[in-house]
Amino acid sequence: MRLRHLLAILGVSLSASRFPAIANTAVGQDTVPGQQWISVTVEGSGPDVVLIPGLASSPKVWDTLAATLAKTHRLHRIQIAGFAGLAPATGSAGTVAAPTAQAIADYLRSKDIRTPAVIGHSLGGEVALMLAARHPEQVGRLMIVDALPFYSLLFDPLATSAGMRPRADMIRKAMLAAPREQAEASQAAAIAVLVKTEAARPAVVQAGRQSDPLTVANATHELMITDLRPELAQVKAPATVVYAYDTTFGIPPATVDAIYENAYRGLRNVRFKRIDDSFHFIMLDQPENFERAVAGFLAAQP
Repeated sequence: MRLRHLLAILGVSLSASRFPAIANTAVGQDTVPGQQWISVTVEGSGPDVVLIPGLASSPKVWDTLAATLAKTHRLHRIQIAGFAGLAPATGSAGTVAAPTAQAIADYLRSKDIRTPAVIGHSLGGEVALMLAARHPEQVGRLMIVDALPFYSLLFDPLATSAGMRPRADMIRKAMLAAPREQAEASQAAAIAVLVKTEAARPAVVQAGRQSDPLTVANATHELMITDLRPELAQVKAPATVVYAYDTTFGIPPATVDAIYENAYRGLRNVRFKRIDDSFHFIMLDQPENFERAVAGFLAAQP
């Protein structure tokens, strides 16, 4: 079914490009002294909201949401090192999500930002979940957008971290070895199943092309072998899980509901919100429905 190979498409096709890393940071971004994993753009005023994009994604995926939300909230738009033109970090030992979560915790602490709302998409959802589980006192409420606590459940509902490692190793190797022409050709096919709105696809492709291949390969590998379900009980913040459904997935919506509800059953305080007629990038395919979901999330009582 289409949902099960979403991660494979995202990891191998979108991000296998062998483009050189771009060693610059965006103008106006804030960094945390002594760390290199994130840069942050701050806009608006009011209660704090942290926005974390996904694999090989730019903070610009939040532009439509931010145009409204910045009127009432202070937004901290994260950019992950090695993605969408930001220089890659060094000394990561092959991980991306875990050090990014730690970097965001350090950033919040350094700026005395207490219990913000945290919203993460895809890999950013896993980062947000790590932040909430490993630094529970630093997250006020949590929204995870189209992400699972263990991505390899998309391949096999009985998957284990150890069992997935050989496949993850193989995929990382293939990503780094892919010829540029092959990678470029596969990108268009990948984006077509990740972004339903055709006009939104070029920006997602461009962000992928400006991402560091090694960082993306390492992040994909990490996602495939990281099972956060044992850490769900450590999350104290109320959580909302937003996920996409489209008839082209080829399965009933109830099946998708069950996948998410079963994966997150370890969370003590969780709500689920399915957004239909959307692919993986919900904020691009269904911006109005997504904005309403965020507004409800921010307004809900803990």
